[in-house]
Amino acid sequence: MSPAADAPRLQGLPPVIGRNTRLVLLGSFPGVASLQAGQYYGHPRNQFWPIVGAIWGLPLPALGYRQRLAVLRERGLGLWDVYASCRRQGSLDQAIEDAAFNDLASLRRRAPRLAAIAHNGAESARALRHTAALGLPVFRLPSTSPAHASWSFERKLAAWRAVFASAGLA
Repeated sequence: MSPAADAPRLQGLPPVIGRNTRLVLLGSFPGVASLQAGQYYGHPRNQFWPIVGAIWGLPLPALGYRQRLAVLRERGLGLWDVYASCRRQGSLDQAIEDAAFNDLASLRRRAPRLAAIAHNGAESARALRHTAALGLPVFRLPSTSPAHASWSFERKLAAWRAVFASAGLA
């Protein structure tokens, strides 16, 4: 039996997507720190907020969570995860089991101005065939997770900046 088989079923976070969303960033599933905080990218060492802040020249990590989300909505960036629920021990993507997908097909309806989709990391990118079926450009970005340390912050920032620019958000 796998370690996660006895784990309780975890529920993900609601989407942060609005009518003006032009780029949706899809993670895999929130880690323990994010679930406990009820916040996307809630682990203090996750590079998501520093990277997006650097792209826009804003101190996003210093803002409160509600303020960060307001900035994302204002600038056309949406957040969601590939998985709606799963079983998992710890926070690593490799430990995800019995995952149920979010309704990714609803992205175009939820965000009528959607121009592109980006997957944050390899586990999220496993859903590429689902998101590519929406007929929009789809990108695979290096993970902002602290577990993905093989890329430097600067290298990740360059990759992320290119995708934001292609979606008109940089």
